[in-house]
Amino acid sequence: MDEPVNGSQRVLLRTVDVARESGYSVQQVRDLERLGVIPQAARSSNGYRSYTPIHVHALRAYRGLAGAVGPVAARQMLAELRTETIAQAASAINAVHVRLARERDEALRAQQALRAIQAEANTPEFEQERDAMTITELAGALNVRPSTLRFWEQEGLVAPERVTSLRARRYDLSAIRAARIVAALRGTGYSILAVRQIMGSLHQFDGLGETQRILRQRLDQIASRTLGLLRAGADLAAVVLSDQERTTT
Repeated sequence: MDEPVNGSQRVLLRTVDVARESGYSVQQVRDLERLGVIPQAARSSNGYRSYTPIHVHALRAYRGLAGAVGPVAARQMLAELRTETIAQAASAINAVHVRLARERDEALRAQQALRAIQAEANTPEFEQERDAMTITELAGALNVRPSTLRFWEQEGLVAPERVTSLRARRYDLSAIRAARIVAALRGTGYSILAVRQIMGSLHQFDGLGETQRILRQRLDQIASRTLGLLRAGADLAAVVLSDQERTTT
């Protein structure tokens, strides 16, 4: 076990102390130091590590950041925060908050779009008036390019009919609804693979209700990531204001 090292001007901590205060194990503390999440610990003449409270702050900050943006991005961000000016560091942290807020807004818009689709499914007038669309009409309605609809078709997400000798695409009510669901999911950040899995679930569960459940789950995840970032706030501030000379430019 690492031994404590006494310092006259600042508190010095053993690895076990840092582990206890940060909530990580001793081995995790060493691993995260090796990965650059925290600054290199000072070494005594006999090789024992000695840390300072800033190492604890950095580890706590990493926990919240890793939950918000992922461990790889969190490691990179913490390394950058230790070398940037206060203004630059504050801007980087604010950008994460903005990104999470944007993801939440996109998920909420997708929810609203799916609710509208669900309501239209129970409206006979909609079925009568919009029983089919061309690729140009549907692309315009969804505000996407016709090439995007062709790509979705290639990926098996939307299945239009082919009519006339020119094999022109015709989107019936079922294909229109599928395209709108795909547009809503893609708009909220889901990958093609994830959308394909969700579209497949529509035929296995309760249709749009299952998609709504998945979107609610995504909103819960975004909320959890946001809370993690908020909890890391004071520790991030401590890292930014650590014992480095900084300017406010």
